[in-house]
Parts: sequence; structure tokens; C-alpha cells
Amino acid sequence: MSTALVATVLNEVETIGRLLDSILAQTLLPDEVVICDGGSTDGTLEVLEAYARRLPLRVIRAPGSSIAAGRNRAIESARAERIAVTDAGVRLDPGWFAALMGALDEPQTVAAGAFVPEPVGWFERALAAVTLPSPEEVAPGRFLPSSRSVAYHRSAWAAVGGYPEWLDYCEDVVFDLKLLAAGYRFRWVPQAVVYFRPRPSIPAFFRQYFNYARGDGKAGLWAERHAVRYGAYSWLGCWLARGRRNPGMTAALGLAAAFYLRRPLTRYLKVGREGSPAEFIAGLGLIPVLRFIGDLAKMVGYPAGLYWRWRYRPPRWR
Repeated sequence: MSTALVATVLNEVETIGRLLDSILAQTLLPDEVVICDGGSTDGTLEVLEAYARRLPLRVIRAPGSSIAAGRNRAIESARAERIAVTDAGVRLDPGWFAALMGALDEPQTVAAGAFVPEPVGWFERALAAVTLPSPEEVAPGRFLPSSRSVAYHRSAWAAVGGYPEWLDYCEDVVFDLKLLAAGYRFRWVPQAVVYFRPRPSIPAFFRQYFNYARGDGKAGLWAERHAVRYGAYSWLGCWLARGRRNPGMTAALGLAAAFYLRRPLTRYLKVGREGSPAEFIAGLGLIPVLRFIGDLAKMVGYPAGLYWRWRYRPPRWR
């Protein structure tokens, strides 16, 4: 059965070579590689054309298309039945494609690959610890695969109508949930690893999490999780506003903070020692700050998404 690898790109001239080199290094090469370009103007297309001599690569140009629309165009153009999906800006482990294809034993299976941070410097190491669970933390029965590391049969994609093109973020979450509702089974494939860099700065991180939360609001996702976050910070605000601190409330707040930070701190203790002692300490102190910034971005982004949902009335997908 033929195989394909699809991705979308937009102005990725600095990173696209790393992705294409990692495709060339795969232990099992796809029969075709289809990449949809959303209107690059920085030389990305020229790099793709150069690699077309070494890969079974076909480039589709769709200026202005979203990630969801780009993926749909690429999959529509592919001739294969078994399709792996990734994103620009990543590096694939050499066994990634083979592991995903080996897990697609039947059309009802969706192969969920892993993604691992590849940080550069102490800031990115701290941010990776805050934002990204390690593969060991994944609960296979509850994991929703990212479309930077996933594979499925074309029939599965068609059965749920492809990726929702009305969403600019969280489109892969909605796609996953529609697959689950249609009876497809996710198979966790931890050896199918994609490496990618965390955001390089606090503003970039804030925008990332704002957009994720805005996508949640647009799609009507995770209302309970966001409500808990608003409630927790309201409690913190009440504690800060009190002139006299209640010892019981203070102790409860400390325990809650320790519980909330336990996983980022545990991850950081594994990766943070790669730098100097001064960098390790700086990163350690940055972790609660990054956690707060991420939460703030979500609390700002979610109501923005709800407003968009109220104003534009997107399709009902559940």
C-alpha cells in the first residue's frame, strides 16, 4: 500500500532544510512527499525546488491558506492511502516514518507519534520544561496526537471531513476529537519522534499560548479547564488583596503552587543542568514566571475566542 508524507509551510527558509534533510535520512522513505506552501516570499520555494531532485517531492502553492486548508490540499493531492503528517520547523527522527507506518495495521487505527523539545540555551530549556510533557508522562489512552507527528489512512481523514478550515489554531484537536467520535482508535507510538525548538522569547511564547487559547474559545473546547484557571487566579487575587493573611489559606496556596509546579520542576532537573550553574539557577527561577505568563496568555486568549465564536457562529462539529 502506497505511503505519503504531507506538511504545510509558510516562510520557513531558515528551517525547511532541516526538515527535508531529516526526510532524506529516514530508514523508510515515503512514496511521495507533498508540501503545501501558503504563500512564502522568503526563498522557501527555491529550497523546496532544490530538494525536489532528491525527494519524490511535489509542492502545491495555495497563497493565503491556513494550516488546516493547507493540510487538506496536500492530502487531496496525495495519491497514497497511508498518510503521515508533520509540520515545518521540525526535525524527524530517522525511524519516525517507519514507526508510524508500522503502526497503521488497519484503517480504523490512527498512529500517534511523539514530539520532543530540542532547546537551544537556558531560556528554551526552562520553557520546554514548563510547556512540554515528556513521552514518559503520556497516558496512551488519553493522548490527542499533534499533527506534527501523526499518521492515518486517507479514508479516516475523509470520513470526518478533513481538518476544519474555519479554525486557525487547535484544528488538529478538533480533527482528533472527530476521529474519536467516529470510532477510530489512537495507537501511541513513542518511538516515532519529532524534534522541535521551543519559542525563543517571552513575547513569542505569549503569542503562542494566546493563539492556542483563542482557538479553544473558537472551537468551544475545554471550558471546564479554563474555568478552573480563572477560579484559581481569583483565589490568588483574594489572598493578595487581604491585609491580614489567613494562615490556613496561605498554607493551602503554597501546597497548590507546589503541586502545580511539580512537573515542570521535575522535567527541568533532568535537562537544566546542560548549561552552566548560573544558567541552571536562572532557568529554575524562570519556571514559575513562565507558568504565570502562559496562564495569563490563556486567560486573555480564551475570551477573545469566545467572542469570535459568538460573532461568527462557526459550524457545529460535535
